Amino acid sequence: MISRRILATALLLPVVLVSAAGRHSTAERYNFDTSHTQIGFVARHMLVTNVRGKFNKFEGHIMLDAQDVTRSSVQVTIDVGSVDTDNERRDNHLRSADFFEVEKFPKMTFTSKKVEKRGSHLVMIGDLTIRDVTKQVEIPFELSGPVTQGGRKRIGVEAMLRINRFDYGLKWNQAVEAGGLVVGEEIRVELNVEAVAAPPASE
Repeated sequence: MISRRILATALLLPVVLVSAAGRHSTAERYNFDTSHTQIGFVARHMLVTNVRGKFNKFEGHIMLDAQDVTRSSVQVTIDVGSVDTDNERRDNHLRSADFFEVEKFPKMTFTSKKVEKRGSHLVMIGDLTIRDVTKQVEIPFELSGPVTQGGRKRIGVEAMLRINRFDYGLKWNQAVEAGGLVVGEEIRVELNVEAVAAPPASE
């Protein structure tokens, strides 16, 4: 004989599945517009100045639930070999085993887990993977839009986070005479993203 508990679970399961599907049904996919998106970083150099860089090749998408942003998600993949600091020698060093070791670890990724509202602020929480190290990070961000242009909706996201490069195995360094390191441990990552709604499947 089927117990009452099992019977109740069986009766409730379809309701739970429909409810779960409904929670995600309002999410809309927005693909990164790479020509209007920049993924950059800033590192302290010789204790006296900042060096800026960026990645030229990447892809990503946002699943935006405009009714409840906390149900949204993000996936980003970056071609680490596309690092660009406007200095070929420095870029080649960054691609080497001293830093990114791109031949072995060609991609950097971020996969969101959840979005939280903290007062008037939004924070994306997810896993950042660099080389063979994955760590959870929190990324405060601002969301703009959507706006419609040429029949397509667009959104914008501005975000910044700070990471310690040593945590991801990027440990090369040299000491400077005044004390400290040639390249600072902390890296500031800056994201300026424009994303466009994916076309309907019929297009």
